[in-house]
Amino acid sequence: MFFYAAKLVWFFLQPSAALILAQAAGVLAIGFGAVRVGAGLVLLAAIGLLIAGFSPLGAALMLPLEDRFTRVEPDGPVTGILVLGGGIDQRIGEERQAVTLTEAGDRLTEGVALALRYPEARLVFTGGSDQFVPDGPSEGEAAQRFFRAMGIPDSRITIEDQSRDTAENARLSKALLDPKPGERWLLVTSAFHMPRSMGCFRAVGWDVLPWPTDFRTSGSGDLTRFVSQPSVGLQRVDVATKEWIGLVAYWLSGRTNALFPKP
Repeated sequence: MFFYAAKLVWFFLQPSAALILAQAAGVLAIGFGAVRVGAGLVLLAAIGLLIAGFSPLGAALMLPLEDRFTRVEPDGPVTGILVLGGGIDQRIGEERQAVTLTEAGDRLTEGVALALRYPEARLVFTGGSDQFVPDGPSEGEAAQRFFRAMGIPDSRITIEDQSRDTAENARLSKALLDPKPGERWLLVTSAFHMPRSMGCFRAVGWDVLPWPTDFRTSGSGDLTRFVSQPSVGLQRVDVATKEWIGLVAYWLSGRTNALFPKP
């Protein structure tokens, strides 16, 4: 139920969609004679789109998330590498019959790089389907094809393909892998997603080591730079806002062990 509610609520809360809907509502209001209300909505939407699209707002929202956790170099043998889902476009991949990486595809490529660096470690992918009604191969199946294509043997690969959100990634992966005390597991996910991910794994009693990737900002310098492509600015605001809302929702529902998990 949490998965479906989150999808529905987020559709209306994502800033880009909310601003576009507000603008459309304003135009309709003007058309029906409510000129002052409509003009106010159009003005509000226009200002919001300008700020979100061109200003450093997205960087200001994203940087605290990306800088929260740094990579922790393991001080001994690595038992396994956990790669969280979200880096594969299932719809396009299925239609084109090719594994298609999203902007978060660094999660998978970094997982392969770590697997080569630690040849004795297990490579684990956790992720099922992010669709309302699962249809076709899971993201886990696509990830296995990608790892094989990168030369990782099946004997090293473990796929958990039933989880549909980050909390389920943690819970179902732990149940599948049964990690033992003293084992070292690296958690690979997007840097902005790492705080919530670490909170979920800690909530199920699994002390993993963070290995953030897929950075969307270059550092504090982005706070003084305006964005030349509004689509990039809007996407950055959307992604960061979703993550902040997710942190609050997961904490209130007991899915993480802290509101803003720290190292």
